[in-house]
Amino acid sequence: MTMSSLDKTDIAILRLLQTQGRIANQDLAAAVGLSPSPCSRRVKALEEGGYIQSYAAILAPAHFDLNLTVHIQVRMERHTQEILAGFEHQVLEYPEVLECSLLTGSESDYLLKVMVKDMDAYRTFLLDKLTSNAHIAGVHSSFVLKQVKSHSPLPIPGQ
Repeated sequence: MTMSSLDKTDIAILRLLQTQGRIANQDLAAAVGLSPSPCSRRVKALEEGGYIQSYAAILAPAHFDLNLTVHIQVRMERHTQEILAGFEHQVLEYPEVLECSLLTGSESDYLLKVMVKDMDAYRTFLLDKLTSNAHIAGVHSSFVLKQVKSHSPLPIPGQ
């Protein structure tokens, strides 16, 4: 199944599931104009086709004392496959890191999104974990003052 093979109903299903992941199949079917069985088959095909990667609950960070969000730009000393792969493997082990992107067109090599309790927790993360990697040449931290938009559905093109 490719993007071009998706019809209006498939796109409607995907749009609804992005914002209402727990919607009952019967309600989803009614919303997209199908009966429950064909709707269920379409969702299964979208899952098998890789359009739907997984389902998850979006938790409220404040309930877990995660009050500080930091975007960290990381610059590596060299760009060998071994150094980059080692850094990426290291970052995967840190639950504080919500996102990690390898960049181009920037003075930084990676951009991390990190959530922690407070500045003390951030200092511990930075000094005891992140910068323990000897191949890091520098980091630049930016602290989020206000989250304007977060976890938005994908802008599904088309139909």
